[in-house]
Amino acid sequence: MAGALAVQERLRPLVDLVGPGPTAPATVAGLDVAYAESGDRLAAAVTVLDARTLAVVDEAVSVGRPAFDYVPGLFAFRELPALLDALDGLTVRPELLVCDGHGLAHPRRFGLACHLGVVTGLPAIGVGKTPLVGQWSPPGERRGSWAPLRDGDEVVGRVLRTRDGVKPVFVSVGHRMGLDNAAARVLALTPRHRLPETTRTADRLCRDALAGGARGGRRG
Repeated sequence: MAGALAVQERLRPLVDLVGPGPTAPATVAGLDVAYAESGDRLAAAVTVLDARTLAVVDEAVSVGRPAFDYVPGLFAFRELPALLDALDGLTVRPELLVCDGHGLAHPRRFGLACHLGVVTGLPAIGVGKTPLVGQWSPPGERRGSWAPLRDGDEVVGRVLRTRDGVKPVFVSVGHRMGLDNAAARVLALTPRHRLPETTRTADRLCRDALAGGARGGRRG
């Protein structure tokens, strides 16, 4: 655990929070991880979507074992090796990573989206279903309404309504992106559902890999 904390401290200053990042990326990747009921196997999936049509143009999945015990605030270490393996299996290099998790909205300001962004050098954002840190007031009920996610005096993300009258999502910057642009990309990826299409397609892929009983390695 001490070693993981030291890695976070070493890499955190490398996060680019200025952005602004790509405003019209051609390709956007979703990253998600599913776990077997036993907890001893996982499948990490990456799907690359055409940002205009939201059609899947490439995908890869890596099935293996968690690389780290479950420790709050250090979740990235559990999933990062498998996600990087899946990214290596792609034939299309995405212009933006959209993580099912958090970036700056993390107790040490270095969530999964930050870690992946720094390691890969790619712009990255986090889109969480629930908050990890911070306080917030409910945004308006209409799609596109938002409220700041604050941790103390610091704005660490945005509480964004992607569908009218539906629970919001929690958007935070990971690397080489600005918060305004991150929220705009999330809205572009949610034309019909609460969660981005990147997350939805990656979720299906990793769950299918577990259900299919894949045994290790990766599939591009």
